[in-house]
Amino acid sequence: MNTYLLPVLAIVIGVIIAFVTKKQKSIGTKLLLSFSGAFLLALTLFDLLPEMYHGLGAKQTGLFIMCGILLQIILEFLSKGIEHGHVQTHKEDKEFPWVLFISLCIHSFLEGFPIHHHNDMIYGVLIHKIPIATLITIFLLQSRYSKVQIISFLIIFTTMTPLGTYISNNMILATEYVDFVNAIVVGIFLHIATTILFETGEGHTFNLSKLVVICFGVFIANLI
Repeated sequence: MNTYLLPVLAIVIGVIIAFVTKKQKSIGTKLLLSFSGAFLLALTLFDLLPEMYHGLGAKQTGLFIMCGILLQIILEFLSKGIEHGHVQTHKEDKEFPWVLFISLCIHSFLEGFPIHHHNDMIYGVLIHKIPIATLITIFLLQSRYSKVQIISFLIIFTTMTPLGTYISNNMILATEYVDFVNAIVVGIFLHIATTILFETGEGHTFNLSKLVVICFGVFIANLI
C-alpha cells in the first residue's frame, strides 16, 4: 500500500512547502533538490541498475538506458526542465500549458514502474518528487491559471506515479516488458540526477552546502 501512498504524500508535502515558502524558490528548496538528485542517483546505481544488467544483459540494458536518456531530453525540451529545478513563469500567459502537463505526466507515470520490483526505489521517487512538486506548485501559483486548472493539474499529476505502479503490478502485458521499461527509467533517472548535481550554484557558500547535502544523500542511500 505504501508504494501507492508515498508518491501521493510526496506531492502533498511539496505543495505545503510551496505555500510555506510563500511561493518562492528558496535556498532550502534548491538544497532539497540537490539531496534528492544525489539520493535518487545513488539508489539507481546501487539497486536498480545492477538488476537491469542481470535481467536483460549488457547490450540491451545499455540500449534502453540510452533510450531513456534521449526520452528525458525530449521531455525536458517540452517541460523546459522543470524536473530538475528550472521554473520559468510567464504571468501574462493564460493558456493552459498542455505540453508541460503531458510531458510531466509521462515522466511521473514511468517513475511508477520500477517501484514494483525495487521496493527501495519508492524512497528515491518519494524524495525526488517533493522538491519537484514544490517547484511545480510555485510555477502554478505564480501563473494566471484558474484555481480549477491548478487543482486539476496537481490531482492528475499526483495520480500518474501510482498508476504506473499499478499497471506494472497488474497488467500482464506490462509485466512482460517491465524490465525494458525499467531500463528506460534508469536512463531518465541518470539524466535528471546528473543534471541536478552538475548544475552550478550561486556562489561558493551555496556550492559547499550543496556538496554536503549531496554526500549526505549518497550516504543515506547506501544505508537503505
